[in-house]
Amino acid sequence: MTQALLSVGLFVLLLALVPFGLKWLQARTAAGGAGVGAASRVISAVAVGPHQRVVTVEVGPEGARVWLTLGVTAQAISCLHSAALEPQRPAGPAPQTAYPTAQL
Repeated sequence: MTQALLSVGLFVLLLALVPFGLKWLQARTAAGGAGVGAASRVISAVAVGPHQRVVTVEVGPEGARVWLTLGVTAQAISCLHSAALEPQRPAGPAPQTAYPTAQL
């Protein structure tokens, strides 16, 4: 009788720990699933109707980012426009012009 009660108790404990294990597993795979710098970013979202939006997202690897303008409805997502971003230059002093401007 004691062994059967112990088996049932361990089984119930195992079932109680399943949601925590699934949450831990989901957190581990979500963090390791995307490559470094490959995450997408929502730039803007504008509602144009009750179930329609125009969304601009930035996607792609760090050296070749692209902005996509998407039309989003309840039934479909369609690409309206795409534009490649130029790689950003490192921050530094502004370039000097060849001819200084006159002070008024």
